[in-house]
Amino acid sequence: MLLTGKIKIAFSFLFLITVAGTAGYHFLEGWSLANSFYATIVTLGTVGFGDFYPVTPAGKSFAIFIIVFGVGTMAYTFAMIMETFMEGRLKKILGRGKLEKRIKKMGNHYIVCGCGKIGKLICKELAREGVEFVVVDNNSEVIQDIEDNEFAYINGSAAEDKTLLAAGIKRAKGVVCALPTDADNLYVVLAARELNPEIYILSRFEDNASERRLMNAGADRTISPYRVGGMRMSQAILRPAMLDFIEITTRKESLALRMEGLDVCKESPVVGKNLEDSGLRKEYGLIVVAVEKTSGKMVFNPMSSYVIETGDKLIALGEEENLIKFSGVCQV
Repeated sequence: MLLTGKIKIAFSFLFLITVAGTAGYHFLEGWSLANSFYATIVTLGTVGFGDFYPVTPAGKSFAIFIIVFGVGTMAYTFAMIMETFMEGRLKKILGRGKLEKRIKKMGNHYIVCGCGKIGKLICKELAREGVEFVVVDNNSEVIQDIEDNEFAYINGSAAEDKTLLAAGIKRAKGVVCALPTDADNLYVVLAARELNPEIYILSRFEDNASERRLMNAGADRTISPYRVGGMRMSQAILRPAMLDFIEITTRKESLALRMEGLDVCKESPVVGKNLEDSGLRKEYGLIVVAVEKTSGKMVFNPMSSYVIETGDKLIALGEEENLIKFSGVCQV
């Protein structure tokens, strides 16, 4: 049985004994209800002022019953309370120590600043993909939800350097700024860029004017959830088939095709070959729909004569096992 259940039972017995003691003294000794309640509390508390004490044989026998059972119940109740408190404190201390060790072992991970509606969706998607991340938030209700989901987290303000350092920003691969206000996200972008100049920074924004400020402050990419949501909804009306295709190819749970960005390293066998001779279609069953150059330029629907270069990111469509097979060449 859980300790909280034991405490409820103990308090129930304590309440019943208090009521029984008050009623017993009232009827056996003829005291008023107030004096009877007072005498019961004094007995249970083992104070013994002596101003009220039973004089009849029945009252004395009843007092013995209250002392034996009531005092024992009182002691048991407080013991359960202290045990619960100490157990909770111990679990919290030990759990915090394990969490800190877990975060310190992380490297090349992501830091998600803010775990509201948007941040929570991001965390669940990262967890589904098996990507390591640390959540930064200081809302007590949000922290409880984070603990329930067993996410690694730092309880603190993302706007403070010490919090970002505790989250391992020096070792992190990227920062996601999902705080509710553009001003907070702007400060985190500035702090993150200062603490780790090489880190990738993604930030949400609401006001169109904030987009430019966030980019100037050091964000690599900015996204407006409202703009994206509006565009997706309009596409659902205007081009539903295209939207269905995008959702099928970008969701992890898709059983058919997926669209992924595949990095081309210098060890890749496709370097220096054009798309037709690369074997991407025949050997891997992949369709290249776009190529992102190292400069950031995007080549959409590349011709079969396009020559693949080191550093290219191939936006390819194919079955998950084939995507993993191709990307595994550069991960060895």
